[in-house]
Amino acid sequence: MLITACGSAASRAPSPADRVAVSRQYLAIAVAGNRHLEHDFDGLRADHSDLALARTYLRDAAATERLFDERLLKLDLPAAAEVVARLLVSANESRARLADKAAASTSIAELRGFESQLTAANAPVEDAVRVIRSMLGLPPPETS
Repeated sequence: MLITACGSAASRAPSPADRVAVSRQYLAIAVAGNRHLEHDFDGLRADHSDLALARTYLRDAAATERLFDERLLKLDLPAAAEVVARLLVSANESRARLADKAAASTSIAELRGFESQLTAANAPVEDAVRVIRSMLGLPPPETS
């Protein structure tokens, strides 16, 4: 695929081979990121009274979000999918900032006060994920 000076795909439509390649690349980073996030949030739910561990899980989740975003923005996405990817990155960054804020909690009660906000922050991410996966010819994610 042709690359412009700013690193995005040229205006021509991607070939079927290009689409398959970028879809596979997307899945590779999404599966790795989701697996890591599931570990963090499963641990966060399981360890109800350990503030230090909960803070570690949240900081790790935020770092995982940012690593996914960095990898996503390096993909040679079709122009329309790149727009959605940038929206996804923005939603992920909001979620990561919220996780960082929750990780700064000084008590379990304060940290638990962020649960509804963290849950609500998932919706825009999940919406963007469904759209980008559809644009890449991928099925919807198995879990939210």
